[in-house]
Amino acid sequence: MIPQDSFTVVAKIQTDRIDALRSLLKTMNYPDRIGFADPANSLVRFCAFETIHYARFVVLADNTLVDRAAYSQPLDNEPTYLCFMVDCDGPADQLLARMAREANGLRRIFCHCEDFGETTDMLGWLRARRVRPRASYVNWVGRTVAQVQEEARLHKALREALSKTSESEPQRLLAELRRLAVPTSRLTATPPTPLAWRIRNLSQMLLPLLLAATCLVLFPLVTFVLLAIATLLFVVVLRKHEQADPIVPQPYEPEKVALLREYEDHDVTNQYTAMGSIKPGPFRMWTEVVILCGVNWVARHIFTRGALARIGTIHFAHWVFLEQRRRGFFCSNYDGGHEAYMDDFINKAGFGLNLAFSSFMAYPATDWLIARGAWLEQEFKRFQRHHQIPTDVWYRAYPGLTAHDLARNSRIRNGFERPTMSDDEIRRWLAEI
Repeated sequence: MIPQDSFTVVAKIQTDRIDALRSLLKTMNYPDRIGFADPANSLVRFCAFETIHYARFVVLADNTLVDRAAYSQPLDNEPTYLCFMVDCDGPADQLLARMAREANGLRRIFCHCEDFGETTDMLGWLRARRVRPRASYVNWVGRTVAQVQEEARLHKALREALSKTSESEPQRLLAELRRLAVPTSRLTATPPTPLAWRIRNLSQMLLPLLLAATCLVLFPLVTFVLLAIATLLFVVVLRKHEQADPIVPQPYEPEKVALLREYEDHDVTNQYTAMGSIKPGPFRMWTEVVILCGVNWVARHIFTRGALARIGTIHFAHWVFLEQRRRGFFCSNYDGGHEAYMDDFINKAGFGLNLAFSSFMAYPATDWLIARGAWLEQEFKRFQRHHQIPTDVWYRAYPGLTAHDLARNSRIRNGFERPTMSDDEIRRWLAEI
């Protein structure tokens, strides 16, 4: 398989050119769909880069700085950034290099940023401003854009063939469908997984486990004592911080929500971008770092086949820190409407929201890190809308297909390519079509 990768470029925008940049980014979208990119737009022809799953340009204008007053933090104007994020198949750096060569519109976009001139080395400049997400999630590791598109065509061809055949006996019907669908449904064989990626992925998975096992085997008593002391100290300090955290009311902002909704529901899948500041002090900052390292580990090695915990609607997600971890932003691509997305998380993984976001200013009050917080439903929903910002340009390579559709199409392909199936297996396979 070809594993997915991503790159995130974050650059400071010149203060007097933010509005001009936003106006330019609007030209990349369909005229009647705000924020939804035209794949063949004149600035960056996303459709010309066949390995891109999702891409976005977003002006990271933090509208939550006023919340800092409750934490006795300065309200100084922070830099406004431009984020260019892409999820792709194969090494992201190779794609970045290709886009730097071929997407001439990138120069017109990034000339609104600081330290960019007419003679700037495009690729070197982008690489210098590339940041690594602290945690990332991929819905199905190894499912490429080409595979998604080929399997969608196969599903369509089989549906059309099914309407044309009069066969009813399962084996003859299967043979007829294969005969009718093959001419229009080329399927590329799955390539071998790169050895370097396998080694790197395995080492990243085993290293923390080996370290833990080594400590338990060689120094069991010391390990248990230190863990007990560390856990007790963490719980005590955590509770002290929770009780001292100020309550920052998050107002319902109808005008802002109406604006955000203009960027949503142009497809069965939506985008989400939110930004905020980490609560002051090293305790909250390092708690967030450690938790996101854990999120990244389980997302990379456990939740790799269609669901993050019990949530199966997310395609890609990234958590990114800025400015020595003083601020951060979160981006995701998810199926369905915004309210359903939030309800899904609250009902199925509220504790996970608390773990991942309770270190951000104005988050609803938690108890012992995992209780309350997101389960204070209306407070949480106001919090996340307050921190959400419009995604100026958003592209996806396969509009109209949900994560459920991608998984179904893969099952259809697997049945189509199987040498033999029993009558009952054929009937179940036909039900998928």
